Amino acid sequence: MKKSVSQDKKREDRIHMEIVVDAYDRDERVMGWCAYLDDVLQFPFKARCISQRPISPLKKGEEVKAIEMAPEDECDSEMFVTIKRDKGKLSVPLMQLEPINATAKTKEAVGDWHYWVQKGYEF
Repeated sequence: MKKSVSQDKKREDRIHMEIVVDAYDRDERVMGWCAYLDDVLQFPFKARCISQRPISPLKKGEEVKAIEMAPEDECDSEMFVTIKRDKGKLSVPLMQLEPINATAKTKEAVGDWHYWVQKGYEF
């Protein structure tokens, strides 16, 4: 899933100074990302699936409504958000989603996560 992504100094600075600042190990980086996304994402927001994943039933191009962050214990390997689906809820990888009806801060935060993953950074 890694793509070649150009260096984005502004995004790099935000990630290192706001999200993973003072994070010295994997668990602290996970907590930093969870806290950042929980603070910045403004739910609900509409999003489009931009990639299919074997762990998710979403199809590319499908539009969904993201309603909250997934429980923190679900986000120890990657970030998940909970969406409304049919008559229930389901958590899906944030990497699958592109906000289409969201605040600028929400779009920026999702972009930060996409950038982190596409650059090959890890917890």
